[in-house]
Amino acid sequence: MTLVAFDFDGTLSDSEMTVLLGERLGVASEMAEITERAMNDEIGYAESLRERAGLLEGLARKEAEAAYDEVRLRPGAADLIEALNAAGVHTAVLTGGFERGVERALEREGVTVDSIVANRLPMEDGELTGEVEGPLIEGTKDDALRRLASAQGVDPEDTVAVGDGANDLPMLRVAGLAVGFDPKPAVEPHCDELVAEMAALRRSFENRGVL
Repeated sequence: MTLVAFDFDGTLSDSEMTVLLGERLGVASEMAEITERAMNDEIGYAESLRERAGLLEGLARKEAEAAYDEVRLRPGAADLIEALNAAGVHTAVLTGGFERGVERALEREGVTVDSIVANRLPMEDGELTGEVEGPLIEGTKDDALRRLASAQGVDPEDTVAVGDGANDLPMLRVAGLAVGFDPKPAVEPHCDELVAEMAALRRSFENRGVL
């Protein structure tokens, strides 16, 4: 396998960006409820993302940046990414979450990935507009994974996808190896392998020759 695509919230990170942002406006519980429904495939992901973004209208830039500063990688995630990079594997983050939070979490650990495909929360006059933009609102992760694989000259069968929620299902179905990271019940049947921590994911990669 020469390309590994990770989901972010719930997979590489145990943070949930929209909840961290929502805490700054007192709407975290509403955020968490919408997120849970989307991850269990009870409502469409695009609908859920727009609902959550709408709850953030008026959040000041300073508060948004402070929320992004709270995003953390899971223990062992940075080491795993570094090992994949050193092995010449193309590492990617495909997330319906927000580019700024992903970048902050990676920077904090001093690690990089080759590709980030993520959404953005636009600002106007120093505040979030309540809108969301980016490639993974209506677009799906299978298309993103195929584009990345094509750009790298890699067959989709030679890719790995790691995710936990319903919006990860498209890329899990396309990848040659689908790994569920503590996946939701709706996702579990579509996974080739299940893990619940980064150490187990690394062992899986070693056993399967990814590392």
